[in-house]
Amino acid sequence: MINSNYVPSHVAIIMDGNGRWAEKRFLPRAAGHNAGMKAMKEIVKAASTLGVKHLTVYAFSTENWKRSQEEVGAIFKLLIKYVKSELMELNQNNVKVKVLGDYSAIPEAAKESLEQLLESTKNNTGLQFNIALNYGSRMEIVRAANAINEAISKGIICGPITEDMLSSYLYTGVENGSIPDPELIIRTSGEQRLSNFLLWQCAYTEFFFTDTLWPDFDKDEFERILESFRNRDRRFGGRK
Repeated sequence: MINSNYVPSHVAIIMDGNGRWAEKRFLPRAAGHNAGMKAMKEIVKAASTLGVKHLTVYAFSTENWKRSQEEVGAIFKLLIKYVKSELMELNQNNVKVKVLGDYSAIPEAAKESLEQLLESTKNNTGLQFNIALNYGSRMEIVRAANAINEAISKGIICGPITEDMLSSYLYTGVENGSIPDPELIIRTSGEQRLSNFLLWQCAYTEFFFTDTLWPDFDKDEFERILESFRNRDRRFGGRK
């Protein structure tokens, strides 16, 4: 069991490998996404139990619209299914859900389910589960810069632009409760890149890459990775 004093407050996960998991089993890609949703449920529960304060998952990027219409549709149907099946348990476990990204562009039925999820869990005080949906980090930074520019032109902001100011206008900023930068980013499936995920926020983030495909990722591996994080020497650019 992990000593709770060493659990990172914010863990972010790039959930990669659903398609390859399905292909290895000669199944449609939608089956991989369905299996991946089951893995996500397990990790949300594990993070809450272990004392993680913020869990962020990369669910759908701004680039994912390039996938087939069939696959994109299946992903948003899964979102609706997730809300229906998990809403009660999320509330029972005191989990608050937030969205990072512009979800106004997603299909109407999925958007309605998502808004129900956000509204129903907004007063919960346990784990904050952040779903990065129609999210791209470069877009996020440009959006923040444009918002600051507008605030300056209206006289709301005066003086130089600072790191803290820009951070406050990101999706992880004030609008979603000022989420701390991730201490740990996990990427599954063996790929070793960020894929336009939390670029501003990961200046001093620790990374862990695992060959496990996301649908096979489970609580035991999650705990092993947190144990590895606990043993790392984080210097934040300095020396001891």
